[in-house]
Amino acid sequence: MADVLHHETHGHDEHHHHDDTDITVFGFWTYLMSDLVLFGTLFIAFAVLSSHIPVGTPSAKDLFGDSLGFVLTETFALLISSVTFGFAVLAAYKKDVSKVLTWLAITWVFGACFIGMELYEFSHLVHAGHGPSTSAFLSAFFTLVGTHGIHVTSGLVWMIVLMIQIKKYGLTLPNTRRLACLSLFWHFLDIVWICVFSVVYLMGVL
Repeated sequence: MADVLHHETHGHDEHHHHDDTDITVFGFWTYLMSDLVLFGTLFIAFAVLSSHIPVGTPSAKDLFGDSLGFVLTETFALLISSVTFGFAVLAAYKKDVSKVLTWLAITWVFGACFIGMELYEFSHLVHAGHGPSTSAFLSAFFTLVGTHGIHVTSGLVWMIVLMIQIKKYGLTLPNTRRLACLSLFWHFLDIVWICVFSVVYLMGVL
């Protein structure tokens, strides 16, 4: 009888945790949808302001025509980080803590490379006299690309904290839940950047 009660209680606890996971992931999806609205607004603002270029100030073609290869490398760094994050999730399904940590560390390095290249691009533009106050186009550019960069930086900080938690406590249910949420966040940022690359850089140089 005691075994039956224990089994029922244990099953109830598992069901409770499962429900918590579903609620957490659903809540995070809701957050991502609000973020989608934010980026959608920034894309619309960029589309409207991209043609507001005063005489004597550079256009997107002037700024990005020669640096498209650099931005493409930056893009591949983020795309590869998304793939390596997928490997981390697969390792989590196999309960392989060491591989999860290894793939997350590799993901972090590629993400950090992306941010480093973005900061270099911003610094280069500002030093060349093409800062956000130069024109409405550049103001919209820095806002859109910078907002994405802030999100990626937040993801990198979150990744470090999660790696510390996994190393300390293992792949517990809360840590697995956090990994799932961070995975959604990271892949979301990957999709947003593909849109940024297509709209801001590719269409800009055409």
